[in-house]
Order: sequence, then C-alpha cells, then structure tokens
Amino acid sequence: MSLLEARDISKSYRRNGLRTDALRDVRFTLDDGEILGIVGESGSGKSTLLRLLSGLEKPDRGEFLLDGKPLPAKRTKEQYRAIQMIFQDAPGSFQPRRRVAASIREAVKSLCGRAAEPDLDKLCALVGLSPDLAQRYPRELSGGQCQRFAIARAVAASPRILLCDEITSALDVSTQAQVLRLLADICREKHMAALFVSHDLSVVSCLCSRVLVLYEGSLVEEGPVRRVIGAPEEAYTKRLLDSVLEVR
Repeated sequence: MSLLEARDISKSYRRNGLRTDALRDVRFTLDDGEILGIVGESGSGKSTLLRLLSGLEKPDRGEFLLDGKPLPAKRTKEQYRAIQMIFQDAPGSFQPRRRVAASIREAVKSLCGRAAEPDLDKLCALVGLSPDLAQRYPRELSGGQCQRFAIARAVAASPRILLCDEITSALDVSTQAQVLRLLADICREKHMAALFVSHDLSVVSCLCSRVLVLYEGSLVEEGPVRRVIGAPEEAYTKRLLDSVLEVR
C-alpha cells in the first residue's frame, strides 16, 4: 500500500464569472521515503495540488488517502502534522518581526501542543547552520539560510510528507545544489517522503527517481525521471525539455 494516494483530484476557480479548471482528475501515488517530482509551467496546477494536499483548500472532487485512509476536509492536528509545506518564498514565510527561532517554536507548539519544545540545536545541525543564526530576524539572513530554516521548521514537527513548492527557484545555482543535497539527506535520514514541485526537469532529475508532468491541470505524463527525460512520450514534455536546453 502506498503512503499517499490521490484519486481523481479536481479543482476549479471562478474569476470574473468564468470557470477555470486548475486540476482535472489527477491520480498518482507516493511511496514511503520516495521523493516524487512534479513539473509543469506556470498555471499547470502544481501549486494548487500542494495547497489541496496541505489542507489549505479542499478539492471539488476526488480524495487523498494517507495510509489507505481518506484525508477529510477538516483534519486533526495529527493529520496536519503529517504533511508539511515548504514555501517558495522562504523569507516571506517567516514573520518579519519575529526571530526565526521563535517562529519555529510557534509552529511546533501549534501542531504538537503547547508543551512541545523543539531542539533548536539539533534542527540547526540537521540543516547545517549555526544555532546563533536562529536568533536573527529573516531580513538578516540570506535566501539560502532562510530556506534551510524553512526546511528545519517543516521537519521539526516530524511529518511523514514534505511538500516542496519551487523551493530552489529563487536561489543561485550553487545554493540550489546545496539545498537539493540537504533535502535528499534529510528525507533519507528521517525516512520522509516528499513532493518536489518545479518548472525545471533538470532540477527534478537531480533529486527524484520518478516524475509527474502537469499541463493545464491534467496529468499528461509520468514515469521514471530517466525515461521521461531521455524518451518523453508527450509533445508538452518535449517542449519543457527544449526550453531548459534553450536557456542553458
């Protein structure tokens, strides 16, 4: 049995009286400890899928199953804790007037109870940062440092699944590589699964063994990363690969 299963997930929005389908009948599975890539251009439905999975929104149709059991629209703290999001804008995901350590403590207490106290020294060691940096405000940190602390905050609640929404897109190439290695190491050490969203197949290929390709809300291709990159079956996947090659 898969750790997570998505069954026919659909979501639409109304803007200016018109309906837009953000996701249409998306199905996939995620195994325990797996890092699954999700790629597609802006507007393909990637971020919508993560918002639905995190419980920030609910699907119009379909359902998610965790350990074979449906995830309800109103989740328990344990169900929220099991699936944690790491946002693209790491500095913006922290309260600007609160030190990073305080933000991490607040997140853990809200999910694990007021008596819970994160071990900040261990969390900082896990993400390769000095504990002294946790006493700074987000504006006093680099983008890479903020992203590492965002990972630490998500991991602090001991989730089963990490949702990674374009978490390297705002970083330079060398910092990107460091964060990718860090995420892979943490998932392996903590035996966590992850959904890694990106518009860039080459980034996904560094981290994931399997990938889903979304286009205008539909799942158009899936399979092992090497096969999808080496011999894509869909024209849209080929265009994504061509766009990476043109930029580089």
